[in-house]
Amino acid sequence: MNFIDEIKWRGMLHDMMPGTEEQLAKELTTAYLGIDPTADSLHIGHLCGVMMLRHFQRCGHKPIALIGGATGMIGDPSGKSAERNLLDEETLRHNQTCIQKQLEKFLDFHSDAPNAAEMVNNYDWMKDFTFLDFARNVGKLITVNYMMAKDSVKKRLNGEYSNGMSFTEFTYQLLQGYDFVHLYETKNCKIQMGGSDQWGNITTGTELIRRMNGGEAFALTCPLITKSDGGKFGKTESGNIWLDKKYTSPYKFYQFWLNVGDEDAAKYIKIFTSIEKAECETLIAEHAQAPHLRLLQKRLAKEVTIMVHSEAEYEAAVEASNILFGNATAETLHKIDEETLLAVFEGVPQYEVSKNELEAGIRPLDLLAEKTQIFPSKGEARKTIQAGGVSVNKEKLTDIEQNIDANALLNDRYILVQKGKKNYFLIVAK
Repeated sequence: MNFIDEIKWRGMLHDMMPGTEEQLAKELTTAYLGIDPTADSLHIGHLCGVMMLRHFQRCGHKPIALIGGATGMIGDPSGKSAERNLLDEETLRHNQTCIQKQLEKFLDFHSDAPNAAEMVNNYDWMKDFTFLDFARNVGKLITVNYMMAKDSVKKRLNGEYSNGMSFTEFTYQLLQGYDFVHLYETKNCKIQMGGSDQWGNITTGTELIRRMNGGEAFALTCPLITKSDGGKFGKTESGNIWLDKKYTSPYKFYQFWLNVGDEDAAKYIKIFTSIEKAECETLIAEHAQAPHLRLLQKRLAKEVTIMVHSEAEYEAAVEASNILFGNATAETLHKIDEETLLAVFEGVPQYEVSKNELEAGIRPLDLLAEKTQIFPSKGEARKTIQAGGVSVNKEKLTDIEQNIDANALLNDRYILVQKGKKNYFLIVAK
């Protein structure tokens, strides 16, 4: 496959330096992409860059993922309104290990193929670089005028952001530029990839390579992904959508993709999956014929959830979705774990009851109208139950004399009550 053609039809090419395509056609080429290690998990904002590395490897070239251990201690000014917190080495190493585990789901690091992926950390070559050596060998090659012409610097200095810019952050583009020099010299790396906001930093690297080695290197960027309404991709009311399930459950992860709009789904299916062009076009056309079936969203959610988590986690997320929106059975409800149960029913009203009382058993009307306020009165509870309008753990409640006891507890702690079609309540045994 031709890498440039591949990312062009996927809408993943923003800009590239002249000569990049010719370099890729000439030989197996090594390219790198920097990843900020400020957390021990990637989030979906990283995914476009990671998918670029994935497609790069699928097209026969060699990807390098660079963890910015040194630059992560400083913070990249691009698009940021404030300096970042500086991390210690132990935290950085932990974050690097966790990120590599996530990247292994996208890239082949372990085969003996000539284009096997590698991971490097710029802290390893920067930690012993003295300030004097850096100033003499690198700093003298790039003028302040050149650095100040970059958009990321201009925006901070011209008052678009109010806090100004420290010298530490000003040096960031030189440090990132030197990473490219180091990888050019030690790994024969000729391309740096990144988001479009990185263009200035990347081209500083190509300029340093030219001045230090007389060599030629190239730059390639992907667009910053946005939503069709202009909002920031990957941000929800509760924050980032993370790839690590301890921060974002597979159910919530799946739901995020399932709930994107039609226009976004048509864009994201190209960017965030490896589905080939013809199939993508067929899916988009089929979706346009019957948008209410949400074929694109379902396929997108499936592909990305399996890639990031697993097929089993995807199937569990689908089952969990059916509890809320489909005809799930009591058996399904008893199978899901506590974390998923709470994710599915996040925000529904909760009532606490004594576990000791439940051990003895509580009559339905007492439980629903006295111990909890699911119903305002026993009379209303009785009427709704007799009309078939109440379910306990997805089973219709028919006998108002039959005690509800601890055997009804899900995960030894919860009882799910459904009133009508859409009103859910969680009873928590304490």
